[in-house]
Amino acid sequence: MRIPLSLQIALRFHRKQQNRKGMVSIIAMISTISISLGVMVLIIVLSVINGFERELNQRILAVVAHGEIEPVNPPFDNWLTLIKSIEQMPGIIAATPYIHFNSIIESAEKQQVIQVKAVDPEQEKRLSSLPNFMLNNAWHNFVAHKQQIILGKGIATTLHVKPGDWLTMVISHADVDINRLQFKRIRLQVSGIFALSSQIDNHFALIPLADAQEYLNKGDDIDGIAMKVNDIYHANQIIRYVGKNINRSVFIRSWIETYGYMYRDINMMRSIICLAMILVIGVACFNIVSTLTIVVKDKRAEIAILRTLGTKESFVYAIFIWYGLLVGLLGGLLGATIGVVIATYLTTLAKFIEQLLDLSLLSSNVYFINFIPTELSWTNVIGVLGAAMLLSLVASWYPAQRASKINPVTILKEK
Repeated sequence: MRIPLSLQIALRFHRKQQNRKGMVSIIAMISTISISLGVMVLIIVLSVINGFERELNQRILAVVAHGEIEPVNPPFDNWLTLIKSIEQMPGIIAATPYIHFNSIIESAEKQQVIQVKAVDPEQEKRLSSLPNFMLNNAWHNFVAHKQQIILGKGIATTLHVKPGDWLTMVISHADVDINRLQFKRIRLQVSGIFALSSQIDNHFALIPLADAQEYLNKGDDIDGIAMKVNDIYHANQIIRYVGKNINRSVFIRSWIETYGYMYRDINMMRSIICLAMILVIGVACFNIVSTLTIVVKDKRAEIAILRTLGTKESFVYAIFIWYGLLVGLLGGLLGATIGVVIATYLTTLAKFIEQLLDLSLLSSNVYFINFIPTELSWTNVIGVLGAAMLLSLVASWYPAQRASKINPVTILKEK
């Protein structure tokens, strides 16, 4: 394929400028480096944000219930039949019973307040991916009537316990007969530990549903029904539909009420950072205006000669447009290459830095995960490169327009 003459002249001029030492060459180099840095940083940041969104889906929303319903007036009668009817409703993948309560667990002299959820070990596998995060595949040994408890890794680390160790759980419940709060101490054995590398590890524990009903004197009653939906972004509408069609008064809630702020924060950060970095790239690209403006002034005689040889205004215009695009392309490709490499290995690099400096860059007590995730999206890479090229094109328009409007007669008279 034949290269257009205007592009050949722009390429030759670009190579010549790189070999020269002068103000124009320095400004052009600064433009290229600035565009590279902007593109690189934007690709890395977008990859990290994509990684946070992926981990939110895989480590939080794959584990917690997408929606829950609880009776306004307990007890929750006939819940087995209700679960079967809920699973037939549109948008529902699975529905399982649960009981939840807060408790204090003790091991030796250490204590911690935790959230306990009682589940059916067999049914929970249909609702949650938590069994996949169990250490040593311990979920298979999680059964009722054996005084078992599963802890998050953060809790186990705080209490210095491991699978097979025994601890004490203190629970409270209202005694209807004497109208006061009763406390019960129960010895439980740690049957397993799950590791999500998230906030959930630090405050969440599981016990079998049948055991919780016995500990809390609930009989066959449950607190509510947890549901998994096929479209997490429309969980509110699906759970609301369920609540309206079960012919009883219930409270409804979805994951959006408890974890929705994370999605909103991620999307807001993506928008703010994209805008900021596009502006940085834009400022870098507009250095091209300075470069080409000086070049147009220095090359007026050469432009006039080209015009007298019969070239059209559009030909001169194309030369300077190509030059601006070459600067943007060179900076964009350089920044994209470095950005892709760093984004690919950023998680490993961050872990190395943490080990080297003996610190944690992200604490699971503050953030919902305790490591820096990345997920490279080629769509983002192409989009960032496209934005850099577009801004380079816009920056080249004014100098190219000025060059194309030069009057060769006036310039040659001056010479």
